[in-house]
Amino acid sequence: YPLLNLTVAAEVRKQISGQYSGSPQLLKNLNIVGNISHHTTVPLTEAVDPVDFEDYLITHPLAVDSGPLRELIEFPPDDIEVVYSPRDCRTLVSAVPEESEMDPHVRDCIRSYTEDWAIVIRKYHKLGTGFNPNTLDKQKERQKGLPKQVFESDEAPDGNNYQDDQDDLKRRSMSIDDTPRGSWACSIFDLKNSLPDALLPNLLDRTPNEEIDRQNDDQRKSNRYKELFALHPSPDEEESIERLSVPDVPREHFGQRLLVKCLSLKFEIEIEPIFASLALYDVKEKKKISENFYFDLNSEQMKGLLRPHIPPAAITTLARSAIFSITYPSQDVFLVIKLEKVLQQGDIGECAEPYMIFKEADATKNKEKLEKLKSQADQFCQRLGKYRMPFAWTAIHLMNIVSSAGSLERDSTEVEISTGERKGSWSERRNSSIVGRRSLERTTSGDDACNLTSFRPATLTVTNFFKQLKIDISPAPENPHYCLTPELLQVKLYPDSRVRPTREILEFPARDVYVPNTTYRYETSSIYYNKVSTCCYLFQVIFGKSSCSEFSKEAYTAVWIPMLQNGRLKTGQFCLPVSLEKPPQAYSVLSPEVPLPGMKWVDNHKGVFNVEVVAVSSIHTQDPYLDKFFALVNALDEHMFPVRIGDMRIMENNLENELKSSISALNSSQLEPVVRFLHLLLDKLILLVVRPPVIAGQIVNLGQASFEAMASIINRLHKNLEGNHDQHGRNSLLASYIYYVFRLPNTYPNSPSPGPGGLGGSVHYATMARSAVRPASLNLSRSRSLSNSNPDISGTPTSPDDEVRSIIGNKAMDRSCNRMSSHTETSSFLQTLTGRLPTKKLFHEELALQWVVCSGSVRESALQQAWFFFELMVKSMVHHLYFNDKLDAPRKSRFPERFMDDIAALVSTIASDIVSRFQKDTEMVERLNTSLAFFLNDLLSVMDRGFVFSLIKSCYKQVSSKLYSLPNPSVLVSLRLDFLRIICSHEHYVTLNLPCSLLTPPASPSPSVSSATSQSSGFSTNVQDQKIANMFELSVPFRQQHYLAGLVLTELAVILDPDAEGLFGLHKKVINMVHNLLSSHDSDPRYSDPQIKARVAMLYLPLIGIIMETVPQLHDFTETHNQRGRPICIATDDFESDSGNMISQTVAMAIAGTSVPQLTRPGSFLLTSTSGRQHTTFSAESSRSLLICLLWVLKNADETVLQKWFTDLSVLQLNRLLDLLYLCVSCFEYKGKKVFERMNSLTFKKSKDMRAKLEEAILGSIGARQEMVRRSRGQLGTYAITSPSGLFSNPRSIEHEALIDGNLATEANLIILDTLEIVVQTVSVTESKESILGGVLKVLLHSMACNQSAVYLQHCFATQRALVSKFPELLFEEETEQCADLCLRLLRHCSSSISTIRSHASASLYLLMRQNFEIGNNFARVKMQVTMSLSSLVGTSQNFNEEFLRRSLKTILTYAEEDLELRETTFPDQVQDLVFNLHMILSDTVKMKEHQEDPEMLIDLMYRIAKGYQTSPDLRLTWLQNMAGKHSERSNHAEAAQCLVHSAALVAEYLSMLEDRKYLPVGCVTFQNISSNVLEESAVSDDVVSPDEEGICSGKYFTESGLVGLLEQAAASFSMAGMYEAVNEVYKVLIPIHEANRDAKKLSTIHGKLQEAFSKIVHQDGKRMFGTYFRVGFYGTKFGDLDEQEFVYKEPAITKLAEISHRLEGFYGERFGEDVVEVIKDSNPVDKCKLDPNKAYIQITYVEPYFDTYEMKDRITYFDKNYNLRRFMYCTPFTLDGRAHGELHEQFKRKTILTTSHAFPYIKTRVNVTHKEEIILTPIEVAIEDMQKKTQELAFATHQDPADPKMLQMVLQGSVGTTVNQGPLEVAQVFLSEIPSDPKLFRHHNKLRLCFKDFTKRCEDALRKNKSLIGPDQKEYQRELERNYHRLKEALQPLINRKIPQLYKAVLPVTCHRYAYLHMVLDNVSSET
Repeated sequence: YPLLNLTVAAEVRKQISGQYSGSPQLLKNLNIVGNISHHTTVPLTEAVDPVDFEDYLITHPLAVDSGPLRELIEFPPDDIEVVYSPRDCRTLVSAVPEESEMDPHVRDCIRSYTEDWAIVIRKYHKLGTGFNPNTLDKQKERQKGLPKQVFESDEAPDGNNYQDDQDDLKRRSMSIDDTPRGSWACSIFDLKNSLPDALLPNLLDRTPNEEIDRQNDDQRKSNRYKELFALHPSPDEEESIERLSVPDVPREHFGQRLLVKCLSLKFEIEIEPIFASLALYDVKEKKKISENFYFDLNSEQMKGLLRPHIPPAAITTLARSAIFSITYPSQDVFLVIKLEKVLQQGDIGECAEPYMIFKEADATKNKEKLEKLKSQADQFCQRLGKYRMPFAWTAIHLMNIVSSAGSLERDSTEVEISTGERKGSWSERRNSSIVGRRSLERTTSGDDACNLTSFRPATLTVTNFFKQLKIDISPAPENPHYCLTPELLQVKLYPDSRVRPTREILEFPARDVYVPNTTYRYETSSIYYNKVSTCCYLFQVIFGKSSCSEFSKEAYTAVWIPMLQNGRLKTGQFCLPVSLEKPPQAYSVLSPEVPLPGMKWVDNHKGVFNVEVVAVSSIHTQDPYLDKFFALVNALDEHMFPVRIGDMRIMENNLENELKSSISALNSSQLEPVVRFLHLLLDKLILLVVRPPVIAGQIVNLGQASFEAMASIINRLHKNLEGNHDQHGRNSLLASYIYYVFRLPNTYPNSPSPGPGGLGGSVHYATMARSAVRPASLNLSRSRSLSNSNPDISGTPTSPDDEVRSIIGNKAMDRSCNRMSSHTETSSFLQTLTGRLPTKKLFHEELALQWVVCSGSVRESALQQAWFFFELMVKSMVHHLYFNDKLDAPRKSRFPERFMDDIAALVSTIASDIVSRFQKDTEMVERLNTSLAFFLNDLLSVMDRGFVFSLIKSCYKQVSSKLYSLPNPSVLVSLRLDFLRIICSHEHYVTLNLPCSLLTPPASPSPSVSSATSQSSGFSTNVQDQKIANMFELSVPFRQQHYLAGLVLTELAVILDPDAEGLFGLHKKVINMVHNLLSSHDSDPRYSDPQIKARVAMLYLPLIGIIMETVPQLHDFTETHNQRGRPICIATDDFESDSGNMISQTVAMAIAGTSVPQLTRPGSFLLTSTSGRQHTTFSAESSRSLLICLLWVLKNADETVLQKWFTDLSVLQLNRLLDLLYLCVSCFEYKGKKVFERMNSLTFKKSKDMRAKLEEAILGSIGARQEMVRRSRGQLGTYAITSPSGLFSNPRSIEHEALIDGNLATEANLIILDTLEIVVQTVSVTESKESILGGVLKVLLHSMACNQSAVYLQHCFATQRALVSKFPELLFEEETEQCADLCLRLLRHCSSSISTIRSHASASLYLLMRQNFEIGNNFARVKMQVTMSLSSLVGTSQNFNEEFLRRSLKTILTYAEEDLELRETTFPDQVQDLVFNLHMILSDTVKMKEHQEDPEMLIDLMYRIAKGYQTSPDLRLTWLQNMAGKHSERSNHAEAAQCLVHSAALVAEYLSMLEDRKYLPVGCVTFQNISSNVLEESAVSDDVVSPDEEGICSGKYFTESGLVGLLEQAAASFSMAGMYEAVNEVYKVLIPIHEANRDAKKLSTIHGKLQEAFSKIVHQDGKRMFGTYFRVGFYGTKFGDLDEQEFVYKEPAITKLAEISHRLEGFYGERFGEDVVEVIKDSNPVDKCKLDPNKAYIQITYVEPYFDTYEMKDRITYFDKNYNLRRFMYCTPFTLDGRAHGELHEQFKRKTILTTSHAFPYIKTRVNVTHKEEIILTPIEVAIEDMQKKTQELAFATHQDPADPKMLQMVLQGSVGTTVNQGPLEVAQVFLSEIPSDPKLFRHHNKLRLCFKDFTKRCEDALRKNKSLIGPDQKEYQRELERNYHRLKEALQPLINRKIPQLYKAVLPVTCHRYAYLHMVLDNVSSET
């Protein structure tokens, strides 16, 4: 298994310490065997033995004056508090009865409902990582008051003015001065009059370097933001594993509450009082689900009718509004309204009839009838006023009201319900699962209609046969005023007792509700009949209805059921017999089954009447099993025998068996009563464990039975109440029980329980010595521990004298202790005498023992719910310590050894369960794992911490041994990470790591940590090497003393190791663990003091090394900045380093040891020996988290310690550290508001955490291309994807994001700067490490190149100035390339829009010049670099502001003027020269800005600037490269290649002057074959430029490798342009160089590329296209310099005339106005006089390359004919009378031949026309050309290979086809029919005749070829062609055969001039005009 190979730093170090001097380091890949070690090594995969924590604290006292560090040493004294918190009572007075004599069960219940909560509080728990504020909203709180960081990228120039300037520039004249440089005088004048920025004070003073460092340090450290993690978003995690929420306080259960207000009840007639009631019914469950609410809406007059019968009304009965509770809302709930009236004779129909027929409107008409009805009603009221009869009812479908109210957009809703409502169809019915209290709030998931908490209030108007019933229904408010409970108790906030109350109506839930009882409730029973629709209540006290007295003394019902039978409520379903006569009065005490003699019964006393009685009681369990258990326990309590349970009588001798069977029978009880009486039940079971009862003189041990019962009960709850679990699977009811309810039972009988209240009772209990036989398999070390919990061993209670004495002796002490005074443990003297005094049995000890000895299903049950027993045990332990005043006692003496043995055995067996079952029972093992971890976390607060560490180690050991045998270890390692993370979430994690102990050298042979010497706080300056190394490595001493931190960092090292197979998936998890810890420390108020933070950071020093190890695997944040990837601090080949790999081959080789000199000390952070191995890369998010952790450690660690360690590191390691810092710069670079705005317009898929996705997008997905665009333009690309919903919807949150990101970037970079300073100090100390200064500089420069705040840049420039001051030769002699880079960066910032940045940048630049001057009395190097830098800035940056740079130049001039020291030297003049030269370049920039949109003009301008630097090779090179870059951007690869060839030629020219090497090109001449233009790079004569002068040709390109690089780039560009022949020519120059260097690898690559190039030439034959050429002429003064200029433009292949015409017309139209620009459509010569002077004219003509006949011999291939082109031709047809076209005999043609100044392709795409030549062809010459063209086409088609029949037939058709027969024939007839009279034309005549001869021959060949190609279907076509051909031949025959005799005589002495005829014709023309 690969993890085995991991060896630890310290071990290997010790093994090889003999071989190397200095600090030994970690060498992972050294497999050194041997016994040289000083003490045993422990691989990282195994845990070390922890330090004995308690001993260590005693033997290493901290110095008294250590100040804030004292708090780190030990837990605070008030760490754990036991609090008794009174419970909230909802009502103003308690419901508890005050009788003194109570039934024991009632007494227990009342105690259970009233005693205070007993809460154990870990006072500092909220400071653990589980409550890390970075994972909560508190982060925003911590971010308040952040300063706004100023970034240039956010400071856009003032929009409007800027744009106007741009537009103005566009409209200005297009001229470029003849010379690109302005005049010096003008430039100087401009500059002298400009204003400088503020000068830095004391910049020119000669301050000692140490003083400068100190000042810089002070400034850098002031006003720093303290909490780094407050600026960094926490990683995307689901609920973090260590979060353990505090359980809800147990409280009375309510469902969703509904407020119903009864507003009015009106009838058409009012003749008698009507009584109303409301109740809820669930039709699906067929149940009434609330008691009745009686309300009275009668008028006073109507009430008056009943006065004789009704006593005065109590205010409680006048309620008109009620609150109903619905636990299971569904579509099937109805609100039923019932009306009653006073009893009267007759049928209900008769009684209701008047209400149906009379109308209010007809009152006067029916006055007499109504009076009669009223008097009748009055009589009934007088006579039968106390009796009622049912009258009417209606039902309201509740969910219809709720859903219709919910859908209306008004404040309240009016709903009309008519009679039809009841008949309407039911809506869809839904059912909800059984759930506990927590999830009852929304039971029907997804059904909003059933949510009663948020609908709009509705007013119902019900109109049935009565006129109107108005009811308001709304969600009940949270805390309504004037509210009464169902027991008529006033709920709190009841300001005035006279106000009409609102009644809470008791709910009868439709299904079981699983919530423990917490309030005392009278026995309320409800009776349901199935034959009768009324419902009646039986109470000890009967509540009144409406408008009557509060309580009633009597109620009438036809049902007799005795309520109590044998002490139990009679509830449930009954089928009763019905009597035919009134039973005798005493019958009610008998049960209905007993038939009285002499009575008559329906159906012979059979049950015919069904009724159900339900009791609502928090005293009666209504479950026989629970009843029996409680009765037996109470009987023991009272010692009353025999016990009566139902019909059973249990004698004392039988009690033990009955008790045990009743405990085991608890399993059979129903779940609902178990939950309701959960608290009492668990209390009683615990009591039986702690105090075994004495039955018949014998102690009965019930520990095992109770433990089993508890295990089974909690498992039932877990399985059945799934909605109640938290993320760790803890049932909330059980968690609440432990947290609030559980307490240790009072320790002695008859005494109050500890704390207010107790589990009281005077049970006769006893204990004896432990004698349980433990299973042998446990291998417990102390077998003497015995227990009496074995049920088989019974004994006699004993009374040990010692205990009696100690108890009596303790009493005084107890009283003296305030905490104990209220609950002193007392014991009756009588008991002492009778010998019945029990000894204590401690619950946690008994629990641990029972758990250890249990087996089988009981053990499995306990494991399933281990958390419950663990938490019980811990609370018991805390209470025990509290009541015995041991919370302050030394930890080693708190608990007996036997208990600790049990705990160790328990932890060990559970760990082995986890290890052995994690694959099978995944879910259970996850729960078990977290439970065990929380348990150990809790134990750290109360037990011996060294002991707990040893428990952790034992768990680790079991996991490690299992890991070796696993093929895929990640699941188990993941469990171990969860386990560790939970333990490390302890609030005193830092203290547990002994942060104040300094690591001491290990003693020999085996170290005893406690014997190490004591150290005072603070790091002494002479810390030994050994100790420093131990602090930074995961050495054994480190892992022993900083035990938990050691485990965390070890996990990190093991999982991040690239060789750790199968652990890749855990990267994020382990990194998040470390991140979480550090961010928690960061925000912890206890560690805010910097001295303490340094101690905390010390625990994480090895993190630096671990992260250095991971460099190759980290996400490469730099790839967005430069194509070459991250920097490598060992010189690499500039052009070959591969951006894909994180680390270049050279470095990999060096690391692998192949090319590193032997004297280098072995580095600690080496890669594995296979250097080429590909590492899996971490995600951007994980990498970022790791790097922020690194920065936190670097920020907070003690600088002295860091410096010591850096001194120890090898160059290679320091370079690795610098690589890491370089990466950090890129990682935390400020994104800029624009990015946040862009992110705002992107949409993502829904994710768990949008924030993390945003991070990933910002870090990863912007992509290198856009980032580079931003790099070059200083802004983001101008595109965005818009979406309807944004991430940060408002600008305010974008501002906030930008504020935080800006502060993070600033702080991260300042930490990097701090670290760089420490590295530099290290170098100053050792001097052997100067080679790493280049790396320091590289990081500094990289940070300057990134988007930085003004604050950071000031400090960065200060550091850079100090660095140059300390090591001037570094820049000017060694790192010359970096000098160039620095100049570029400084100039870039000199043009910043922010003045402070400019001030610092100019100061740095000035000092750089001064330093350079002081070294060699001139600063040519810096001068050259600065000029080149400015040139490249100007050439590439598009938002470059010359105004700001001008200011900086003025600042530099001012420094030079004020520098008194150098006033007498040439320095000020040189500075002035340089500044003016720069100023000139700036003037060019202004022009370049004008032409930003005009690529040709821009390139022309750059070309001229480059030409202006003909005498300055470095600068010319810079501009050539600027041009190459521009061309590449526009995909002009051929031109880019030419720029590079010119650059290479320039370099070669100067190299040949410097070095005489045969294999190098001798100069430009060598490159002639590539391009004839290249000769212009010939060197200026030596007297002007001397290449070996300081600063000349000093750039990186003026070297052999520079030349090679340029040529390789040129070859690549040629290849992209498809000019493969040129690639070959380039390589011809390159090959000799590589051959001379014997570089076979490069040669192999080149030949490979050559093969590729030639293959492409072959494959692309006939398909190649290089470019299309156009002549473009500009006419008009608007064009300025361009007026009357002609150019040849090279456009991409297949560009049509219309395209270029459209482009140029559009471009200039935008510039001058569309109506101003006109394109001349013909190509005739332009007469300027005829043009409109106010317009701009462009003439565009297609031109073709033109070659003389002699040239055609060499220009054979397509490439030949399209490369090195300087001459182009276009033709214009004309006739003498001015028309373009005419008859054959009058058609002339003008050929125009243009010659350009340079050959195409050139370094620009348009080249001036320098020469123009015209040839005019006479009509016969035009005819000759046409015929020659036709003949060529025929020849080509005939000889084409492979043959193309279609092409051939097309050409044939055009030559001999009937339709075009006239073509050739007509030409012959016009010109050959007669011999010309002018002898000068004889030759033309003859030439045309021969052309025709050739033409007919070719036609014949073509016909023959066609015949061989055609199929049978084309035979006729062939015959037709042949016939036409013969006709043509016959017609031509006489014309062709007629020769001119004169031509065949002797040669004429006079030569005939070809233009003779032409002159003659033209003379005629002119004479005619």
